[in-house]
Amino acid sequence: MPAYLIANIEVTDPEGFERYRAAVPPVIAAHGGRYLVRGGAQTALEGALALKRLVILEFPSMAAAQAFYASPDYAPLLALRLATTRSDVVLVEGHAPG
Repeated sequence: MPAYLIANIEVTDPEGFERYRAAVPPVIAAHGGRYLVRGGAQTALEGALALKRLVILEFPSMAAAQAFYASPDYAPLLALRLATTRSDVVLVEGHAPG
């Protein structure tokens, strides 16, 4: 069953975050992940959810998503993101039709 990493990111250091943004795609791909949403325009329809830069990654499983986040190859990038943003990040198990 797929799993999704959902991040709401407020960039506080654009130059530092650009280094993160440039380096992270191959690490995501190496763990079977892919971008579904990477920033982009938003249109609020209901409520007051305070979204900044929304990112949604899809992984083949919750285990793959957790392995990405805890991996040694992501660790220095995670440290860079934490230093250059304020973020809320969750892992969500996907839905299996049927």
